[in-house]
Amino acid sequence: MTDESAPAPRVASPRGQGGQRQQFRREKRDIHGWVILDKPVGMTSTHAVGAVKRLFKAKRAGHAGTLDPLASGCLPIALGEATKTVPFVMNGRKIYRFTVRWGEERDTDDADGQITATSDLRPAREQILAQIPRFVGTISQIPPRFSAVKVEGERAYDLARDGETVTLDARPIEVHRLTLVDMPDPDHAEFTAECGKGAYVRALARDMGRALACLGHIAALRRTAVGSFAENELISLEQLTSICHRAAAGEGSLADALLPVETALDDIPALAVSRADAARLQRGQAVLLRGRDAPIFHGAVYVTASGRLVALAEVDRGEIVPKRVFNLAGLMGSRTRTKGHDDVDRIQPQG
Repeated sequence: MTDESAPAPRVASPRGQGGQRQQFRREKRDIHGWVILDKPVGMTSTHAVGAVKRLFKAKRAGHAGTLDPLASGCLPIALGEATKTVPFVMNGRKIYRFTVRWGEERDTDDADGQITATSDLRPAREQILAQIPRFVGTISQIPPRFSAVKVEGERAYDLARDGETVTLDARPIEVHRLTLVDMPDPDHAEFTAECGKGAYVRALARDMGRALACLGHIAALRRTAVGSFAENELISLEQLTSICHRAAAGEGSLADALLPVETALDDIPALAVSRADAARLQRGQAVLLRGRDAPIFHGAVYVTASGRLVALAEVDRGEIVPKRVFNLAGLMGSRTRTKGHDDVDRIQPQG
C-alpha cells in the first residue's frame, strides 16, 4: 500500500538539443473497423471509447449511441474510417433488458439518483399488462433531467448536477415492442423493449411507474442489440486486452477483434464498380451507370471495387454521386460475423 500524501519521486525527462525536454508521444496508427464492446456497469461510454482507442492505438474512435454508466451491454465503437458509418448504426433499433424497482422515483430515474418520491402501492401483473399498450408505438416522452439532451447549448445532465432546474420538452419516440418477462418479487418487474432512436428506457420506467400510481425507476439495464449488432457479437474489455497483448507478442492479429467497416451498412444496397470508376468516385467525381445490366433504382448505396469499400453514395438519375469516400490504408477489421441473435430478441427490418 502506498501513501497518497507522499510526494512521488521525480523522474527527469531526457533533454534534446538546447536543453529542451523531449515530449514522448504515443504512436498512433490507421486502424479501421467496429468493436462491439460489452460495456461493463460503472463505466461511461466516453471512458469506454477512450479505453478501446488506447488499446488499439487508433487515431480516431467514436461510439454509436450513449449507454448510461449504470447500464451494461452493446456499445458499438467505430475506429478510423468506420466513424463515417456511425449514423447508420445510431439510426437503428435498440433492444434492452431492464428491471424496474417499484415504489421509488429518483431524480436520475435510475438507482444512482436521490429518492424524490415514494409509494406503498405495488402493481399486480394484470395491472402492468393492461398499461403496456400505452407505451408501445409512437409515444410522447420527456427525457430524464440527467440526460445528454442539449438545453441552450448545455447538456441537461451538466445543468442538473449544478443544481439548476431543468425543463425538457416532450418529443415523439418509437417503442416497437415492450414485454413483461418476470416479476421475481412485489418490488421488481423485468422487461424487454425494442426502441427507436432517442428513446430513454429510464423515462419509460418512470412513466410506467406514474401510470401505475406506484412510481418506479430503473434498477438494472442491459442493451442487447444496436441495429444489426447483437449480443452474441459482444466482446469484453478483458478479451480485447488479451487479444492486443497476444498481437503485440506476434500471436494473432488485432484485425481478429474488429468487424469490417461495411458491417454497419447491412441495411443499404451494395454496388460493385470497376477500379477505374472507383478511382473517379474517390476523387469526388460522379460516375454514370452504364450497360443493360445497370441497376435501376435511386437512393443510398455503398460502393465497392474488387471487394473493397470505396464510398457511400447516392444513386440518382443513372449517376453514382459520392457522399463519403473511404481511405482504408492501414489495418482493417477481418472478424467474421456471428449470424443471428442468441436469444429470443430479434430486430426486424424496418419497413
